[in-house]
Amino acid sequence: MKEYNIAVLSGDGIGPEVTAEAIKVLNKVGEKYDVKFNCKEYIAGGIAIDKTGNPLPDETLNACVNADSVLLGAVGGPKWDKAGGPRPEQALLGLRKGMEVYTNIRPAHVFKELQAASPLKDEILKRGVDLVIIRELTGGIYFGKSGLAEDGQSAFDTEEYSVPEIRRVIERGFDFAKKRRKKLTLVNKANIMETSRLWRKLFFEMAEDHPDIEVNELYVDNASMQLVMNPSQFDVIVTSNMFGDILSDEASMITGSIGMLPSASLGDSSNGLYEPIHGTAPDIAGLDIANPMATILSVAMMLRYSFDMADAADDIERAVGETLAEGYRTADIQNDDCKLVGTKKMGDIIAAKI
Repeated sequence: MKEYNIAVLSGDGIGPEVTAEAIKVLNKVGEKYDVKFNCKEYIAGGIAIDKTGNPLPDETLNACVNADSVLLGAVGGPKWDKAGGPRPEQALLGLRKGMEVYTNIRPAHVFKELQAASPLKDEILKRGVDLVIIRELTGGIYFGKSGLAEDGQSAFDTEEYSVPEIRRVIERGFDFAKKRRKKLTLVNKANIMETSRLWRKLFFEMAEDHPDIEVNELYVDNASMQLVMNPSQFDVIVTSNMFGDILSDEASMITGSIGMLPSASLGDSSNGLYEPIHGTAPDIAGLDIANPMATILSVAMMLRYSFDMADAADDIERAVGETLAEGYRTADIQNDDCKLVGTKKMGDIIAAKI
């Protein structure tokens, strides 16, 4: 029997509820494929601040670095929004750096059963929305030099990228495009930013080594409009940290529910960081109404990218699709004709279909 050690960081708010259901589904996968998943809980985020004063204790980071994979629920909340104090979100930056996961994978797919929940018109949706955003995760403006003048009258944030940082993310973009519809779009701001001009130069140089991939580029402002006007034109998008942060959130909303979308953060090793893209939703924590499907689908990504268990990942994605087709919904995606269920019940239904 194969064994995998998974560090589980349930985090804050609804995090513990949705991760519990994802682990429930993961254990069903283990039964089917004769694999043992050893899931051990560690603290991170607001709960870690409360207990230790540190959003990412050394024990947690060490466990994540040495695990076979990491499952994260969500961190943060208004309770910890105090000026000058430690912030739960610092755990995310620390994890990404410590685990050396430099690429964020954010798929955006509209399930046909949820088209009515999308803010886009049917005539746009019928062309299909199925894209992946590849975001550089550990460089750029979020990690550059920053500061506030002593008089408080000016501030600065610096974007800086090296050739190796850019090349490894662009190469990941080509890898994904090869496995999908063979189209890769670079999003940049090369008409203004020197870093974007470097991204563009390397992108088209590397494209010569991938003649089977159709490539194009868009400025980030145009890309943000095109995502709404004609999302079906996109297959794989590759971009920098800040642009990817913004565009992936925009893409998530056109799918109809932020509660449906998973993500993966990957580096050079098989140890990845997997998490839903939604937040902690403290207003509904403990009410058994949160949607666990994004976290469950994050586990599917874990199986696919960290454990090379593509068939098991397919099982989870199929189970989610069947559950939606049968009309089961949590509160965030409910409609007039649905079968409304809670967090735990939704996990039970999906697990039973593995």
